[in-house]
Amino acid sequence: MSLHAFVDESRRRDTYFLAAAVIDPGEVAVLRKLLRGLLFAGQRELHFKKEKPERRKAVLSKLVECGPVVHVYQRDCADSEERARQACLVRMLDDLLDMRLRRLVLDSREERNLHDAQTIRAALGKRPSHSEVVYEHMVSTQEQLLWIADVAAWCAGAGGDWARRVRPLIAKTVVLPDWP
Repeated sequence: MSLHAFVDESRRRDTYFLAAAVIDPGEVAVLRKLLRGLLFAGQRELHFKKEKPERRKAVLSKLVECGPVVHVYQRDCADSEERARQACLVRMLDDLLDMRLRRLVLDSREERNLHDAQTIRAALGKRPSHSEVVYEHMVSTQEQLLWIADVAAWCAGAGGDWARRVRPLIAKTVVLPDWP
């Protein structure tokens, strides 16, 4: 079985979080429809940072009901957020390739997308048998499944009750060392 992954980030103080919602292709359409149904009239995307606490609770409860799987990678980013992101991305790719990843969608960071592309090409070059993996950057208004990763990364970073509430979605948490 092949999988799709939808990736977004969050930063809290000196900790960087990269979350990947890992979705079976057969669930893509159902989850997109569910997520579009959570939008208010005129709203173009769910961005957890911008939502009020009661709304966050309602959205998170709905996601927990439908049960997508999320992997969260975190690393200290006091020295460099970009270095932390790329380290998380390398480890995430290793894990997802082992799970038969076929499509990777990352939330666009505009000109910084180039860093991701270089890291992804280098990671895929080490595993030529997985060369059929496709990846792209999209803005979150174009791909609803990025919202799942946004929710998970934000909650993981917030800690406390939010980390407890998101726990049913988190299948894996990896804390990377500060080096190299």
